[in-house]
Amino acid sequence: MPDIAVVDYGMGNLRSVAKALVHVAPDRTIVVSADPAVIARASRVVLPGQSAMPDCMRGLDESGLRDVVLRVARDRPFLGICLGLQMLFEESEEGPTVTLGVMPGRVERFRDAAMIDSGGRRLKVPHMGWSPVRQTRAHPMWRGISDAARFYFAHSYYPAPDAPEATAATVDYPTAFTCAVASANIFAVQFHPEKSQRAGLQLLANFVTWDGRV
Repeated sequence: MPDIAVVDYGMGNLRSVAKALVHVAPDRTIVVSADPAVIARASRVVLPGQSAMPDCMRGLDESGLRDVVLRVARDRPFLGICLGLQMLFEESEEGPTVTLGVMPGRVERFRDAAMIDSGGRRLKVPHMGWSPVRQTRAHPMWRGISDAARFYFAHSYYPAPDAPEATAATVDYPTAFTCAVASANIFAVQFHPEKSQRAGLQLLANFVTWDGRV
């Protein structure tokens, strides 16, 4: 039985996520798998994502992994990364696309007209690069990570959860939006921990030992 399964539905930076997990947990069994049976047996599951939402949802369905992702998201430590966070909501403006519906809310695109910072400078879309993440609630996944630690982002869409209590962190671009959510055994982030150096590796290390409870 693998300790951690990284879901392989043909999209996303799977290998870099797996490599970062091996780095922080060399004694654990970590697999990248497209086999529902292997994923179902894993103690922890990571759902990464990259590319466009319609392609990701199509890849998830065509690979036959939708059902097992929904199943494991209910009962064990589950980490969503980038589009792996966005897929958890009900729908995305990208496409538009109906997503997994694990959490209430939707995914919205940055509005070009609103992309002006406090100094009057126009910000680019996608939001790409390092930004300070402000933790809005205590959670075991933040252990050893300072508030306003910088993480690496690369996205044009962002989550808008219906339930404010689901938000675990925000980031400004140019105004605050949710960049991490937490609900029961699920923790998901818009940024890329595998590309975020020390803070990102600490978050992945926390996932390795997190029991899925707050």
